Amino acid sequence: MFVTVKIKKYLMLLLVLCVSNVNFAQNQKLFKYEHFINQTDTLNYRILLPKQFDGTKQYPLVLFLHGAGERGNDNAKQLVHGSSLFAKRKHRRKFPAIVILPQCPQNDYWANAIIDRTTNPYTMDFPLDSLPTKSLNLVMQLMDEMASKPFVKTDQIYVGGLSMGGMGTFEILYRKPTLFAAAFAICGGGNIETASQYAKNTPLWVFHGANDDIVDPQLSIEMVSAYLKAGGKPNFSLYSNDNHNSWDSAFAEPKLLPWLFSKSKL
Repeated sequence: MFVTVKIKKYLMLLLVLCVSNVNFAQNQKLFKYEHFINQTDTLNYRILLPKQFDGTKQYPLVLFLHGAGERGNDNAKQLVHGSSLFAKRKHRRKFPAIVILPQCPQNDYWANAIIDRTTNPYTMDFPLDSLPTKSLNLVMQLMDEMASKPFVKTDQIYVGGLSMGGMGTFEILYRKPTLFAAAFAICGGGNIETASQYAKNTPLWVFHGANDDIVDPQLSIEMVSAYLKAGGKPNFSLYSNDNHNSWDSAFAEPKLLPWLFSKSKL
């Protein structure tokens, strides 16, 4: 009996992996390769356009920032987590939007973060007295360029991210407080002093796993608390059984995309 259960679990794992590989291969085709170049610096990114994209119409724009494990220069790994959420047929049909997934190089980070990886969870500090990282600066320039396009709805520009990308989400909200109509941050963190810059202007949904042994869930709790104190009214989902991969639960939230795309800048 025990052996049979183990075999069933193994077969289920293989099925999940096969489905994931198929989804990843499909997303590779849907998200087109692009590069943003500023002088000697290049930012790799992938872009998903709505079906039957029409340049004379306007669409919402979503920026999604990946985690540290997807850094590199292949312009592909950033599709591992998050791309399937936006690539699903029913979501593309119901929420036609332009989706951008940039890739951070291996030696850089989306956020200014001082990280001690000898502790469990990691100990993190987010200094305010630093310029944005090169990668985040390029992302901000790319977003400015995209916002100037006639086919982008400037009152419906959104940002979200996971882990390192969740940290990048909090930081880009601070650095571009009037750009985004809504944001979601998964298992991230940031400097609590920044929340006042965007709390009253940008609806926020924060996700974290209570068992996260990499990024302390207290970091999200502190950001939510600071956001509340600054006059914001966030959604906050803390999953009691989740470890660091709380993005799986976040992406499974049926209300996430309806909530996101319902928000517009006043």
